[in-house]
Amino acid sequence: MSSLPAFDEPNPAATLAGADRAHQQQQVLALSLLDDEQEWSAFSRPVAHQLGCWESNVLIEGMHCAACALTIEDVLKSVPGVRNVEVSAGSHRAKVVWASQAVVPSGWMQAVHEAGYRALPANDAFARERRLVESRKALWRMMVAGLCMMQVMMYAYPAYVAQPGDLTPEMEQLLRWASWVLTLPVIFFSCGPFFSSAWRDVLHRRISMDLPVALGMLITFLVSSAGTFDPAGIFGHEVFFDSLTMFVFFLLAGRWLELRLRDKTAGALETLMNRLPDSVLRLGPDGQFERVPVRRLQVGDVIRVLPGEAFPADGVLLQGHTSVDEALLTGESRPLTRQVGDEVISGSHNLSAMVQMRVDRVGEHTRFAQIVKLMESASTSKPTLARLADTIAKPFLIGVLIAAGLACAYWWRTDPERALMVAVSVLIVTCPCALSLATPAAMLSAAGALARRGVLVRRLDAFESLAGVDTVMFDKTGTLTRDAMVVNHIQVRQGFTQQQALALAAVLAQHSLHPLSRALVAAAGLAEVTERWQLDQVVEHAGQGVQAVVNFSGGAKPAFVLRLGSASFCDVAQLNPGALQVHMSDDAGWLASFEFQEDLRPDAKATVAALQRAGISVYLLSGDASDAAQRVAEQVGITQAQGNCSPQDKLDFLRESQVRGHKVAVIGDGLNDGPVLAGAHASFAFGQAVPLAQAQADFLVSGGRLTNVVDALLLSRRTLTIVRQNLSWAAIYNAICVPLAVFGLLPAWLAGLGMASSSLLVVLNALRLSKNEQFEWKA
Repeated sequence: MSSLPAFDEPNPAATLAGADRAHQQQQVLALSLLDDEQEWSAFSRPVAHQLGCWESNVLIEGMHCAACALTIEDVLKSVPGVRNVEVSAGSHRAKVVWASQAVVPSGWMQAVHEAGYRALPANDAFARERRLVESRKALWRMMVAGLCMMQVMMYAYPAYVAQPGDLTPEMEQLLRWASWVLTLPVIFFSCGPFFSSAWRDVLHRRISMDLPVALGMLITFLVSSAGTFDPAGIFGHEVFFDSLTMFVFFLLAGRWLELRLRDKTAGALETLMNRLPDSVLRLGPDGQFERVPVRRLQVGDVIRVLPGEAFPADGVLLQGHTSVDEALLTGESRPLTRQVGDEVISGSHNLSAMVQMRVDRVGEHTRFAQIVKLMESASTSKPTLARLADTIAKPFLIGVLIAAGLACAYWWRTDPERALMVAVSVLIVTCPCALSLATPAAMLSAAGALARRGVLVRRLDAFESLAGVDTVMFDKTGTLTRDAMVVNHIQVRQGFTQQQALALAAVLAQHSLHPLSRALVAAAGLAEVTERWQLDQVVEHAGQGVQAVVNFSGGAKPAFVLRLGSASFCDVAQLNPGALQVHMSDDAGWLASFEFQEDLRPDAKATVAALQRAGISVYLLSGDASDAAQRVAEQVGITQAQGNCSPQDKLDFLRESQVRGHKVAVIGDGLNDGPVLAGAHASFAFGQAVPLAQAQADFLVSGGRLTNVVDALLLSRRTLTIVRQNLSWAAIYNAICVPLAVFGLLPAWLAGLGMASSSLLVVLNALRLSKNEQFEWKA
């Protein structure tokens, strides 16, 4: 009779169970901290037009394939209160929409844990450290497998080259035992992730890509072990330790390289999300600066930003002169100068000097938060081709298991040992890793390349639409032109020079906030002024102009009344009725007229020319007057332009073009562009666009370069080409290798090499998109 353990003796089983329960309780406690509503804003945002609903972005650990993504989606959708779920197998991120009245974050996160995975807030500060730990473990597993593989190959080599009678049975058996011992670390250490993932799938009655791989490894080891322990049995003819260690090494090498490449893409998003500092120096009521957490900043606070720190909020510089790096936010690669009165944006880096700034926008209202939201949306969205691949992943895996069973049954009658190894080859070679990675790997790589140039992608499937575009429709104001106006032509009366008239007008215009007044002040900055005037009794008449009494320095000349504004206000005749003009008059009557035009973007003409060379029809539709629209169209080289367009007119044009079979991209930034941006096949909004335009657009150009539209268009075509290459390769690979495996012509080690190589080739092919920093669209 076995005796019961004494109370003071540790029970190993009870100790392990207690440790497991303690770990689970610790996890539940950690997740419950996220149920505080004040913490939700760190990884979630309210959903517009859905009261009480939140959208959370989380990292998923433990995923390996598209089947895992579908499993997590099914698990989360079964949680009451979860409205929508999207899980990306490429970026290992999930977007979860949930109702706060029905569920709290710990509820649906715990469901992910119970399914065998781990959900973490996307802004988790230790995500990078965990990725590094995971990468080191994968490297160690690969190195152990590689070392053991080399030793096992050394012991297997004599059996391949020996002639009959060269090896005694005792020597052959010794070599088998040595190979078996060297395979144990591979099975119990290197193969750990495959077996644990497969066991998790068995417990939850589901299937993923690790299940057939783990079955193949286990069958190979058991068959070879049976041949080692019983050389005279039905499996004693041959052992396959060399094949086992070889394909484990190949699989781990492919997975490790894939992990490194994926981390390169994921790291770009995390670098952006973790760009803000944890704390900042804020001016207190006592006039002293104290360091406070960034989340405690409020609008109106005055803060000090040191060299090397990132600006924690949007605001205006109050003191200091520095250079800032906005490359990751706007695509502007060169440092920009900022001085007192200039605006700075959160997430940009202070490079050269200490400055003080006033906080104007914090949290989700900053441009940085909007950019992060767009990148998160892109990283969790699923293109149509990727959805198709994910949909067929599970049925395909079931087919793999059936095919392996049928192949084993066919060969069992003649050679049971070979039958099992044929089944192993089928299990390994047919795993659809390359198929599931083909689309998301390419599109995530392209999205990262555009982000570095200042173009943010809201939806990955927009690449598919943009690649087929044959028509581009531009808005005018704020798109082909800047918001500001510039002085185009100056007429003056005899006795005055253009420089004198412009300088005098600027002295008066600086007392007005009208856009044309600001344009005059900007233009006068380039004029050389020899006269010095002083203004008295300055009065601005709203909608008409500005009037003042002008005195010369030292009383060299008598004072006079100066007017600047419309023709009626200055009591002069309109010289060019079709132009936008401001007039200036004095006591003697008309003095000068200034003609304005919109400030055309310097790269607008080159952009239109590049689109036309790419075979794309370009249109200009503007809500401004027809003559203004035609004038801008002529300047940039657009032959088809229309003015006085209402939002409905633009939408009608879009629908007519689509009915005729055209794929239309729309580029705009105004409030009236919202409907047409939403209806287009692909759409762009510039970074300063109103929120509605940004919400409807597929691509947001955060910088000011119009050529980024051409970059995105040409890159989308390259992306679709690479996606087709990846899908073709995956299809050809399976079409060739599956029959070879079924007919017993593909050994297990070669099947492992083929599976790892196919996945790695797909990822490396996709990575070419991120390497091409300069797009050759000018040629």
